[in-house]
Amino acid sequence: MIGQYLTSNLLHKKHRVYGVDSKPNDYIGSDPNYTFVQCDITDKNSINSIIESNKIDVIVHLANSVDNDIDPLVTDAEMKRSKITDKFIYSAADEAGVTSFILLSTTDVYGPQKGREPIRETTAEKGTSNYAVMKQTSEKLMLKAFKKSDTIPVIARVAPIYDAEHTENLHAHVFDAKDNVGYIFNEGEYGYTFCCVFNLIDFINGIINVPTGRYDGVYNVCDSKQTIAKDIIDYEKERHRIGAVIQKNPSAFSLNKGKMKTDYRFFDPSLSFNNWTFDNTRAKRIAPMRWTLANTK
Repeated sequence: MIGQYLTSNLLHKKHRVYGVDSKPNDYIGSDPNYTFVQCDITDKNSINSIIESNKIDVIVHLANSVDNDIDPLVTDAEMKRSKITDKFIYSAADEAGVTSFILLSTTDVYGPQKGREPIRETTAEKGTSNYAVMKQTSEKLMLKAFKKSDTIPVIARVAPIYDAEHTENLHAHVFDAKDNVGYIFNEGEYGYTFCCVFNLIDFINGIINVPTGRYDGVYNVCDSKQTIAKDIIDYEKERHRIGAVIQKNPSAFSLNKGKMKTDYRFFDPSLSFNNWTFDNTRAKRIAPMRWTLANTK
């Protein structure tokens, strides 16, 4: 999903795009500025060939990301696959003199935080899920690989993504799969932090278009305001994607800690009232973060 939105946007801006994926897409043959290579992300020779044979300015590393090319269930095998990929693609980028390297990471790396202070890029990482560990490993490998390199590393810690049609991440916070019903606590006035895919695309474009080396490091990429539970319910109801909705007590849920570790979308409803917010001030210097659930059509 993310890769296709980004491809469309970059081609519209007349950039030369080299896309790599395990399955074909609708852009193949549609634009002379688009070159597509179909292979697995662990295919070192094919991917290195693209980087070595073309003057690549920016690499956007979306591979091994949920909502892109892996299932929400993040296994040990997926974590190993990610690590193998990261090592050779960072090395190839360094050797080829790529200007900027943008890694799609996740706000999950912060894990549960105490208190109500906004979570900033300097907040301690306490993520324990497989996905959080996988992405934190990607970040560390990237910073190590480019420590003495001319390639500028950019880490986008992105909140769970949505667009008008792909609302699974929102849906998971208001739906009880066990009972097959939507649920809400009180009047649904509590909120969660998500990221409209168009905010992410705007951020990536901002990095691409700024003078070389002006921006680097870690960025929280997310909507500027939380999405309220009631708004998610109303949004899904209007589109007939949710049926009955009942009021529940958080203590009525039984948690599966094992599933929480492996399933990216498994949500602990007792966290609903923590109201953690993410400080996206750094990212807003690059992109306006103007998209919300209300204006995403």
